[in-house]
Amino acid sequence: MVFYLIGLGLGDAKDITVKGLELVRKAARVYLEAYTSILTVGQEQLEKFYGREVILADRTLVEQNSDEILAGADKSDVVLLVVGDPLGATTHSDIIIRALELGLNYKVVHNASIINTIGCCGLQLYHFGETVSIPFWTETWKPQSFVDKIEQNLACKLHTLCLLDIKMKEQSIENLMRGRQVFEPPRYMSVRQAAEQVLQVIETRAAEGNPLKCKTYTYIIMLYYA
Repeated sequence: MVFYLIGLGLGDAKDITVKGLELVRKAARVYLEAYTSILTVGQEQLEKFYGREVILADRTLVEQNSDEILAGADKSDVVLLVVGDPLGATTHSDIIIRALELGLNYKVVHNASIINTIGCCGLQLYHFGETVSIPFWTETWKPQSFVDKIEQNLACKLHTLCLLDIKMKEQSIENLMRGRQVFEPPRYMSVRQAAEQVLQVIETRAAEGNPLKCKTYTYIIMLYYA
């Protein structure tokens, strides 16, 4: 028996591959990883198309209680559905490692992801540098490393794919410390918010006497910001 990670692609319920659909319909349990990315359709539409129950798997279940997902995968097939391609996030690599530690067999069914479909904007995939993630800042946590990576790509005349933050079923620090299962509303970073953070880094470093070296940087960001 096998633990399957199956990619859903980036569109709707019908973007799953034929192989993936066959595996979903015969598996003992099917989970939908619902926090590293979002799909254009909901759980109900997936269940209607697949003709079976789909169990939502939030961050807590996938990252802290993955053994619950993997339970019984030595006796029957278990599926974890992932938006895009299953190996697009380190979270899914971690659950594969956990499956191997438990002596389970696993297989990956790939699908389209933003990493390759970004070519639809007309930029050549060969000319992309390191992909970066832009996280939501907080009052006490404002990392700037994503700006350094964008600048490094620009210095090499390479494009940058920026993955914008998603907050699903997140707890505030207070609720986390008190052990209260109270969650914040979902948040999805907009292009404007990402550009604002990049511009703040540019302005901060200029004020500190450490301006970014790529002069075209501000102009490019301002195009997106507008």
